[in-house]
Parts: sequence; C-alpha cells; structure tokens
Amino acid sequence: MSSRLTAGLFREIERLLGPGGVIADPDRMGTYLSESRGLYRGAAELILLPATTAAASAAVSLCAREGISMVPQGGNTGLVGGAVAQSSASRPEVVLSAQRLNRIRHVDTAGDTITAEAGCVLAQLQAAAEQSDRLFPLSLAAEGSCQLGGNLSTNAGGTAVLRYGSARDLVLGLEVVLPDGRVFDGLRGLRKDNAGYSLRELFLGAEGTLGFITAATCRLFPRPRGSATAFVAVPDPDSALALLAAAREAIGDRLSAFELLSRFALDLALQTLPGSRDPLDRAHPWYLLVEASGPDSAAEIERRLTEFLATQMERGIVEDGSTASSEAQRQAFWNLRHHVSDAQKRIGASIKNDVAVPVASVPSLIRDASARVLEIVPAARIVAFGHVGDGNIHFNVSQPADMDAAAFLQLWQPVTAAVNDVVAALGGTFSAEHGIGLLKTAELERYRGGVELDLMRRIKRALDPANLMNPGKVVGNWDR
Repeated sequence: MSSRLTAGLFREIERLLGPGGVIADPDRMGTYLSESRGLYRGAAELILLPATTAAASAAVSLCAREGISMVPQGGNTGLVGGAVAQSSASRPEVVLSAQRLNRIRHVDTAGDTITAEAGCVLAQLQAAAEQSDRLFPLSLAAEGSCQLGGNLSTNAGGTAVLRYGSARDLVLGLEVVLPDGRVFDGLRGLRKDNAGYSLRELFLGAEGTLGFITAATCRLFPRPRGSATAFVAVPDPDSALALLAAAREAIGDRLSAFELLSRFALDLALQTLPGSRDPLDRAHPWYLLVEASGPDSAAEIERRLTEFLATQMERGIVEDGSTASSEAQRQAFWNLRHHVSDAQKRIGASIKNDVAVPVASVPSLIRDASARVLEIVPAARIVAFGHVGDGNIHFNVSQPADMDAAAFLQLWQPVTAAVNDVVAALGGTFSAEHGIGLLKTAELERYRGGVELDLMRRIKRALDPANLMNPGKVVGNWDR
C-alpha cells in the first residue's frame, strides 16, 4: 500500500464500510482493474464497496481528508478507460465501486418513475419496471452486467435512443456524493422544476469526474402491448436514409429501433455466433433491423410494418426482407446485431470509432471515412454498423488479413484522426455514447478545445479543486 494508506487508516475504512466493504486481496481486486476491451490494466490500493449512501459519503470524506484519489466504477463494461484506476506512489487511488448499492428504492406508477441505486444492473431495472407494467427503455448489449450509475455517468445510448432518447433524457433526479464527501440530494421525480440551475446535468456524462452517483430517479413509460421486428435489405446507406424518412412518416412514434449493418458486419456475426443463420435467402450489401412497438396489438403493428415494407419494396428502396414470426426469431435478429462487436475480436485487432453525425450525413460519413481509411490501410476491413436513426455509427476498422496485429495498431492515431476529421467536417462528434475516459482526452482537446473545454475545466475546478475524483479522465490535465 501507499505510505498514505497506513494500517490505522485501513482499519478506519473497514470500520466505515463494514463487512464486505473493502477488498485488499490482489487476486480479488483483479476484476476491478482490467477493462473489458483489454486496452487498459489499472492499479489501485483498495477496492471500496459502500452499501449505503451514508457509507459512501463517509468513505469519500475520509479519502478527501487524506488526499487519496477515487475512481468511481459501475459494472466496469466501459471501453475508453474511464473506470480504470492508475494508482502510483505520488497519487494513490482507490476504486469506489457501486456494486453493493443495488436496491430498487421505489416505483411510482402514478408518476411513471423508478428510483434505484447506482449499482443496479440495467436488466434489473428493466425487470422491475416490467413487474409494474411499465417500460424502462434504456437497452444495451451489456445490459446484463452494466450498472445504472455507469450508464448515467457515461450518458449511455443504446438501441432505443431513436424513440426514448439517451440516458440523460431518462433522468429526473440524482443523488451524488461530491468529491468532498457531501451529498447532493436531488432525487426529485418532478417533470417541471425551474428552481435554479439543473444541477443533475453536471453529473450526467461526467464519467465520475465530478462526483459518485449513488442513486437516480428515472422516467418510465407505458409498456408496449405489441411489437414487430423486421430484417430488411437495402442497396446502400442512402436507401437506408430514405427508408428512415418514410418510416417516420408512415409509422410515426411507434418506430423504436432502426439499426444499420453492412454485409461484412453481418458475415462476421454469422461466422462466429453458434446456431445463427442468414435472415434472408441471398446476400445484400446493407441491412436494417427495424422495430416498431406501441399500444396496439402485435398483429396490428405487424400488419402496419409489413404493409409499409411492401410499399417500399415496390418503390425499390427495400430489396428484400423478413418479419419475425415469433419472439425466438426476433431474438435471433437482435443477437446478430449485438454480436458484431464481439465477432470482430475473432479476426484480429480493431481500431474502433464511436461517432455520430447529423442523420442526413450518415451516408457521407460511411463513404468518406471509408475512403480516407483505405488510403492509410489499403486492405483494411471496415465494419460499419449502428444506430442510424440517431446518427450514431460504430465505424470500426479491422486489421487486414495478411497484416501483423501490432503493426496495424501502430496506425491507431492516423486512422482515428482520419475518421474523426471526416466526422468533424460533417458537424458530428468523435464520441457518441462511449465517453472520453483516458482514451479520447486528446481528441476532446483537439475538437472541443477553446471555450468549451475551458468551461469543462472550470466546472471541474469548482467541484473538485483537489482533483481527487477520477483524476486524468475526460478533461485530462485540467490543472495545468
């Protein structure tokens, strides 16, 4: 341990957090120190697991008093190093895990809200909402392990942003332990509240740099009575955009998902997902996973979606399609979409870009970024897929089949810069839903420097003048 973490201080932390509240064994600490994508391996003095907000407040107050940095962590499913501790002799760090803050505090069916602690797994919230005949719409591939606090700290997006918005749009109130240990109690389930600044917005997307989220009050929605899902083929991204516009007009707010996959992305999933099969009889260059849901019966929504797609086939926008005839077939469609990222690991190293542009610019993004990347790596295998309905495309680049992985990863910076320059020229963002963390601090300075980054650093200084809460993340060396 660091010289600042004396035996006496360790005993005081154990007393504050109680049985099961501290992990000091290096073997048990391991899962809290490595990121899921393998880009970062961290180091920490201890893992702290408070079970109540009061315990979290006490632990943070103690760390602040002793000058020990804290790294808030949820389910540790992040992809940019935002929850990785970097303890050193000069700056000891502890991981502040939300794992034991895992209670659903209240479901209000009259106000359509759910109040839950930060360590609740996303699937747990979805199930609690369903038990009350409601919908909590945030949905991610990692929903079986990611936690609410991490979702809110990174402003997670997922597949339902088109209809319900990102995590930020689902939050009405927050409870946060500030870097000095005080508790901001903003757990209000109000739809209207103009009493000063909207302080909760500071912590949503801040990646734990301004405080440790311990609980949230989130919006719920009526649970759809029926849904229909279709897997359709289109000739190109321009046709996908045309289909989206037509779907919005014909289906309206019942359109809940609109996911784009290239043929190469689908092939990867088919090759590596056991038991999977091609949804259509022949190959096409591009695909869309389209879902509609609402208060109508499943038969009515399926009829509307099927008639709509038939009309678009007559117009030549859709080349082929299949509507799920059962929940098993629907899950099979979604499994293909969710498996693309994991499938990339099977073919070697990847340079992944989580970007977003105005929806109208999605075809230009795919076309122009592909051209720029292939100038740098002529045999690169481009895996483009994602949430075309909100402009968020995962533009991933896999190593050429005959290229050494290490040599390919040496090109990370020029490949990433080429993609991000295209995104910036189109008025987009280099970080759509994964956050900044450690990985993208240089990009934040390059593309959001000047007044915007200065304001972020001023907020950081105001709330965390000692730079103890997740130091080095997001705003980087903010105190230089």
